[in-house]
Amino acid sequence: MSGGERIRSLRGMFGARGSGDTSGYGRLERTVELPGGAQRPYGGWFDEAIDALEAALSEHEVALADAVERVDTDHGELSLEVRREHLPVVARALRDDPALRFELSLGVSGVHYPEDAGRELHAVYPLLSITHNRRLRLEVAAPDADPRIPSVTAVYPTCDWHERETYDFFGIVFEGHPDLVRIEMPDDWEGHPQRKDYPLGGVPIEYKGATIPPPDERRAYS
Repeated sequence: MSGGERIRSLRGMFGARGSGDTSGYGRLERTVELPGGAQRPYGGWFDEAIDALEAALSEHEVALADAVERVDTDHGELSLEVRREHLPVVARALRDDPALRFELSLGVSGVHYPEDAGRELHAVYPLLSITHNRRLRLEVAAPDADPRIPSVTAVYPTCDWHERETYDFFGIVFEGHPDLVRIEMPDDWEGHPQRKDYPLGGVPIEYKGATIPPPDERRAYS
């Protein structure tokens, strides 16, 4: 595996500023680093799976190198970083090819890396092959300026609510989703609360007709 991609260095309370929270240890240091791409041979069943995916994609006249930007084997898990325009065909190949048979998507998770210029928003799909008892992860990136990723609900219907939740909290727009509306926050809520640029305090909450003060106004230390 090649060296990881460092995208951020955090110090103090991991970058928190002005929250009024004094519970952090001021000399903490942490580097945010994405895994580097792996090189063949990947080991185990990984090479067999990549070969099978390459063959399946060729039937759709899609080259593996065009669809998959990077292969990672960090922590013993096979992860494929897929270009967003090729996500549906890759997902369908992983589901339908007899040598792969990743029949189940366990959901969708969003990640926000503000310093990863042009790739700030990531969607992560953990897949499970019940047939072969294997796990694989797909990851797709999109820029803040164009946060669109194709929906995979036509391939994995279980992703319906998960894509809505990821849209709700991160603002990723899943194109082709049958009903992409908020699932937890109110319909008229402004912003996406799990993004790194969302304010930690200063936002009052309305709940059942009552207004709850923002967290930084409710904290008290003695």
